[in-house]
Formats: sequence, structure tokens, C-alpha cells
Amino acid sequence: MSLRAPLAAWPLAPMATATPGRSPGGAAVIEKETQRVRKPAPRYRVLLHNDPVNSMEYVVMTLRQVVPSLSEQDAIAVMLEAHNTGVGLVIVCDLEPAEFYSESLKAKGLSSTIEPES
Repeated sequence: MSLRAPLAAWPLAPMATATPGRSPGGAAVIEKETQRVRKPAPRYRVLLHNDPVNSMEYVVMTLRQVVPSLSEQDAIAVMLEAHNTGVGLVIVCDLEPAEFYSESLKAKGLSSTIEPES
């Protein structure tokens, strides 16, 4: 006969729980867990400025090369917005990608700037 019972038959030991500590004066001290509040990273708008030098087809093709997330229709819409109003919103993103996109557009002969999203 075995003296060992299956684990399910053994009573469970009580789990340790946190209790308020006592200060030297006898008052209960409840420690609050510190929570960190994260602010979202600032976002930046990449802008394409109208330019009378490059063809519309070249601008659309370049937008799609530099910003792969843009569909053909989105690139056309950005190009037309820049053509009709002087400036088109390419994308809103974090600072580093915004700088990369803007500099890449400039390297391909397009006028581009970035500004904080407000």
C-alpha cells in the first residue's frame, strides 16, 4: 500500500497575499503601485509641394516608390491635391520615417517638407 496520495487529494497551501504594512506609529500604510503614463510619440505630416517641372506620371511613380504603402489611387490623389492647391499631404507618421520620406522625395527632384501634426 502506498502512503502517497494523488496531488488532487492534498490540501492546497494558502497563497501569499500582500497586506498593508504598519508604520512605527501603528497606522496602516498602503503602498500604491506607480503607473507610468506614456505619451504617444508626436506625429509629422509629409507634404508634397506643387512643382511645374516634373510630369504628373513621374510624381505618381515617385510617390509610390518612396512610400510603398500608397496605392496608385492614393498617389494620384496626393499629386492632384498638390497640383490644384499647391501642397498635398503624403503621409502622417513618426519623425524618422517622415524625414526619410521627405528627403527621398527631394533626392528624386520633388519638393517636400515635414511639419508637426496639430
